[in-house]
Amino acid sequence: MYDTSHHAQILTNARLATLSGDHGYGLIDGVLVIAGGAIEYVGPRTGLPEKYRNSPETDLGGRLVTPGLIDCHTHLVYSGSRANEFEMRLTGKTYAEISKAGGGIVSTVSATRDASDETLLAETHGRLGRLLAEGVSTVEIKSGYGLDMETELRMLRTARKLSEQRPVRIKTSFLGAHAIPAGMNADTYIDDICIPALRAAHAEGLVDAVDGFCENIGFTPDQIRRVFDCAKSLGLPVKLHAEQLSDQGGAKLAADYDALSADHLEYISDQAIAAMASSGVVAGILPGAFYFLGETQKPPIEKFRAAGINMAIATDSNPGSSPMTSILLAMNMAATLFGMTPEEALRGVTINAAKALGLTDCGRLAAGLRADVAIWDVTHPAELTYRMGDAPLYQRIFEGSIC
Repeated sequence: MYDTSHHAQILTNARLATLSGDHGYGLIDGVLVIAGGAIEYVGPRTGLPEKYRNSPETDLGGRLVTPGLIDCHTHLVYSGSRANEFEMRLTGKTYAEISKAGGGIVSTVSATRDASDETLLAETHGRLGRLLAEGVSTVEIKSGYGLDMETELRMLRTARKLSEQRPVRIKTSFLGAHAIPAGMNADTYIDDICIPALRAAHAEGLVDAVDGFCENIGFTPDQIRRVFDCAKSLGLPVKLHAEQLSDQGGAKLAADYDALSADHLEYISDQAIAAMASSGVVAGILPGAFYFLGETQKPPIEKFRAAGINMAIATDSNPGSSPMTSILLAMNMAATLFGMTPEEALRGVTINAAKALGLTDCGRLAAGLRADVAIWDVTHPAELTYRMGDAPLYQRIFEGSIC
C-alpha cells in the first residue's frame, strides 16, 4: 500500500496504454510517476527526471496500466428489481400486459419512492462496488426514477454521498424528463414538476448535467427543448437519450444545443450524424440495452467512424433494459455486437467517456492529469475487450492512492 499525497511514487516495469494521440493505444514500456494525486511523468525509464531518481519504486512485473475506466451513462440509483418482468417477457407476455400488471418503469418509480434514504444508498453501493472492481474510477449517475421533486432530489443526494463514502468520482445528471407519471399530461409534467425540480436540484448543487429521454414513448423534441433551455439558463451542459427505438430528431436536437453526448442512436439519420460531427457531440454506445431487449437495429458504427465522431461506451446500468454492472462486458458487447475494435472499446471507456462528461483531467495517462489508474494482470489492452466474465484487475489507484 502507498499514498502519494506528499511523496512521489514510481511504478516501474509497466506497459503503459497512454492513449496519447487520436489513434492507437499509445503503448510505452516504461515508468509512471505519481505525486500529490496527479501523474507527474509517464514515459521510458531513460527519460525519468533526475528529481525522482531516489523516489520509492514499485515493480509491476510487466503488467498493463491504463487510465481509470469511466462509466459515462448509468441509472445506478434506484430501488427494487424487475426480474419478474424479465421472466414474464421470456414466457411470452407483452410489454402492455407487463405494464398492466404494474410493471415497467412505474414499478421502479414506486419502489424508489418507497425506499428509505438508507436503503437507497445501500442498494446503490452494491452496484457501484461491482464497477469499482473492474477498474472504474468515474461514474455518471442519473436521476429519473422519482418523477416528483422530492424523489428526484433524494436520488441526486444519494449519488453525491457515494463519492463521500467510496474512492470514486461521481458526476450527476438530472433526468427528470425520463418518463411521464401515470395520469399526468407530458407538458404539464415538464412545466410543473420537471423544470421546478431541476431548478431546485441546481440550487442545492446536485447537478452536473441535464439529460432527457426523447422518444416516441418518452418526450418530444419540443418538450425536451424546454428542459434544455432551462439547463442553459442555469449554465448546465446537456446530454440526451436519442434514437433508441425510433428517429424522433433527438440527435439533431442534441447537436443544436452542443450537447456533451447523444446516447443509444440505433435509429439516427445521416443528417443527424453530420450535425453531431459538426458540433462535436460524443456518440454514447450502449450495447447492454440492445442485447437485453433483443433489438436488431444497430447503431451505425461505421458511419460514426467516417464522420470522425468520438464514441463512448457505457453500461447504461438500470433495472429495466440493462441490468448490467460490468464495464468490461460492455466493451466486449460493443465489439462482438457492433463491430467496434478493442482500441475503440478502450478509448470508449477512457478518453471518449471523459469527453462525454465534459472532463479534461482524466481518460489518458499524461503528466498533469489525475492519478486515476487501473493496473491489470494482462500485458496487452485487447485482453480487456476479449475476455468475458473476467475482471483481471490487479490494483486500482484513485487520486494517487491504492484502493
